[in-house]
Amino acid sequence: MSTPSTVMPSDEALLSAVGTGDREALRMLYDRHAPWLTLRLARRCADADAVDDALQDTFVAVWRSAGRYHGGGAVGAWLWGIAIRRLIDALRRRPQREFFSAERPAIEPSAEEQVLLGVQHGDLGGALERLSPELRAVVQATILDGLTTREASTLLGIPAGTVKTRAMRARMLLRQELA
Repeated sequence: MSTPSTVMPSDEALLSAVGTGDREALRMLYDRHAPWLTLRLARRCADADAVDDALQDTFVAVWRSAGRYHGGGAVGAWLWGIAIRRLIDALRRRPQREFFSAERPAIEPSAEEQVLLGVQHGDLGGALERLSPELRAVVQATILDGLTTREASTLLGIPAGTVKTRAMRARMLLRQELA
């Protein structure tokens, strides 16, 4: 007697079901993607609460916008794009704390977290704003969001070679701006 094999629905099928209000599909999508999203977000932010908030906000956004996903790329890349933006939003919402010399923070913010918090201000923020929208989108996807060239290509809907070329051009312009 053989046991029937359970076929796991694809990410696309789950998103489609979520778009129709299927809570079980959302749970399955969460179970499948939350672990790796948490790890990637935690590499970018030392604050576990901010990571948890970003993850929760990500799946709330998925619940609300799943019907708008039309298979333009890998579901994982789409989820990562939402998650990293939610993390950046969470970091921007946090009040800046001042520490007295006798105080030491329990967790030192990562260098990446400090950069993300400072992107809006200072020379880097201004230099990014002066980039063309196409170059800024590539910088956002590859540098700030940490996507691979392939993931950025999928997310932006452009060839991987174009992502590489735009990233190289953006780096060159940013070096000139910040020198």
